[in-house]
Amino acid sequence: MGDTKKLTTGGNWLWEDSRMMLPEHKRTLNEHNRDLRRRDQRIVDDAAWDDISAAFGASMQHNVLIRVKLFDPFEEIILEGVVERVDQQLRRFKLDGEWFDMNLIERAVLAEEIDWLNY
Repeated sequence: MGDTKKLTTGGNWLWEDSRMMLPEHKRTLNEHNRDLRRRDQRIVDDAAWDDISAAFGASMQHNVLIRVKLFDPFEEIILEGVVERVDQQLRRFKLDGEWFDMNLIERAVLAEEIDWLNY
Protein backbone atom coordinates (compact mmCIF):
# COMPACT_ATOMS: atom_id res chain seq x y z
CA MET A 1 0.00 0.00 0.00
CA GLY A 2 1.40 3.36 1.07
CA ASP A 3 4.80 4.21 2.42
CA THR A 4 4.56 3.80 6.20
CA LYS A 5 7.84 5.64 6.80
CA LYS A 6 6.41 9.01 5.83
CA LEU A 7 4.79 11.29 8.36
CA THR A 8 1.08 10.93 8.14
CA THR A 9 -1.82 12.37 10.02
CA GLY A 10 -2.42 10.33 13.11
CA GLY A 11 1.08 8.86 13.03
CA ASN A 12 3.43 8.87 15.95
CA TRP A 13 5.13 12.23 15.32
CA LEU A 14 7.02 12.07 18.60
CA TRP A 15 9.20 9.13 17.49
CA GLU A 16 9.33 9.71 13.74
CA ASP A 17 12.49 11.80 14.11
CA SER A 18 14.21 9.26 16.36
CA ARG A 19 16.68 8.37 13.59
CA MET A 20 18.69 11.49 14.41
CA MET A 21 21.73 11.01 16.59
CA LEU A 22 22.75 13.32 19.36
CA PRO A 23 26.34 14.59 19.15
CA GLU A 24 27.17 12.75 22.40
CA HIS A 25 25.93 9.45 20.95
CA LYS A 26 27.79 9.99 17.70
CA ARG A 27 31.03 10.77 19.58
CA THR A 28 30.60 7.65 21.75
CA LEU A 29 29.97 5.50 18.68
CA ASN A 30 33.07 6.90 16.94
CA GLU A 31 35.20 6.25 20.05
CA HIS A 32 33.87 2.69 20.26
CA ASN A 33 34.66 2.04 16.59
CA ARG A 34 38.15 3.47 17.09
CA ASP A 35 38.72 1.21 20.11
CA LEU A 36 37.76 -1.81 18.00
CA ARG A 37 40.69 -1.01 15.67
CA ARG A 38 43.17 -0.69 18.57
CA ARG A 39 46.06 -3.13 18.44
CA ASP A 40 48.45 -4.34 21.12
CA GLN A 41 52.19 -3.76 21.08
CA ARG A 42 54.23 -6.65 19.80
CA ILE A 43 56.80 -8.09 22.20
CA VAL A 44 60.25 -7.99 20.61
CA ASP A 45 62.42 -10.95 21.60
CA ASP A 46 66.20 -10.92 22.18
CA ALA A 47 67.05 -12.25 18.72
CA ALA A 48 65.02 -9.50 17.09
CA TRP A 49 66.75 -6.88 19.28
CA ASP A 50 70.10 -8.22 18.05
CA ASP A 51 68.96 -7.71 14.45
CA ILE A 52 67.65 -4.24 15.28
CA SER A 53 70.88 -3.16 16.95
CA ALA A 54 72.94 -4.53 14.04
CA ALA A 55 70.82 -2.57 11.59
CA PHE A 56 71.15 0.59 13.69
CA GLY A 57 74.92 0.16 13.92
CA ALA A 58 75.30 -0.35 10.17
CA SER A 59 73.10 2.68 9.45
CA MET A 60 75.15 4.91 11.76
CA GLN A 61 78.58 3.70 10.62
CA HIS A 62 77.97 3.55 6.87
CA ASN A 63 75.20 6.17 6.44
CA VAL A 64 72.87 3.53 5.06
CA LEU A 65 69.10 3.97 4.93
CA ILE A 66 67.17 2.04 7.55
CA ARG A 67 63.47 1.30 7.76
CA VAL A 68 62.00 1.26 11.28
CA LYS A 69 58.49 0.12 12.19
CA LEU A 70 57.18 1.81 15.35
CA PHE A 71 54.21 0.84 17.48
CA ASP A 72 51.07 2.94 17.46
CA PRO A 73 47.77 1.53 18.75
CA PHE A 74 45.77 2.78 15.77
CA GLU A 75 48.05 2.99 12.73
CA GLU A 76 51.21 1.56 11.25
CA ILE A 77 54.18 3.94 11.51
CA ILE A 78 57.15 3.25 9.26
CA LEU A 79 60.14 5.58 9.32
CA GLU A 80 62.92 5.61 6.77
CA GLY A 81 66.19 7.47 7.10
CA VAL A 82 69.74 7.35 8.40
CA VAL A 83 70.33 6.86 12.12
CA GLU A 84 72.35 9.79 13.42
CA ARG A 85 72.57 8.95 17.09
CA VAL A 86 71.44 6.43 19.70
CA ASP A 87 71.00 7.47 23.32
CA GLN A 88 70.90 4.22 25.26
CA GLN A 89 70.53 5.95 28.61
CA LEU A 90 67.27 7.63 27.59
CA ARG A 91 66.37 4.74 25.22
CA ARG A 92 65.84 6.91 22.17
CA PHE A 93 67.33 7.29 18.70
CA LYS A 94 67.72 10.17 16.29
CA LEU A 95 66.61 9.57 12.72
CA ASP A 96 67.01 12.42 10.25
CA GLY A 97 67.06 15.08 12.97
CA GLU A 98 64.13 13.81 15.03
CA TRP A 99 64.20 11.77 18.25
CA PHE A 100 62.09 8.61 18.65
CA ASP A 101 61.48 6.26 21.58
CA MET A 102 63.30 2.92 21.30
CA ASN A 103 60.59 1.20 23.36
CA LEU A 104 58.21 1.67 20.41
CA ILE A 105 60.39 -0.22 17.90
CA GLU A 106 58.75 -3.33 16.49
CA ARG A 107 61.18 -3.94 13.64
CA ALA A 108 64.19 -2.37 11.93
CA VAL A 109 65.82 -3.43 8.67
CA LEU A 110 68.42 -1.86 6.42
CA ALA A 111 66.69 -0.54 3.31
CA GLU A 112 68.86 -2.67 1.02
CA GLU A 113 67.85 -5.85 2.87
CA ILE A 114 64.09 -5.30 2.86
CA ASP A 115 61.93 -8.07 1.52
CA TRP A 116 59.15 -5.75 0.32
CA LEU A 117 56.53 -8.48 0.22
CA ASN A 118 57.01 -9.54 3.84
CA TYR A 119 57.93 -6.30 5.61
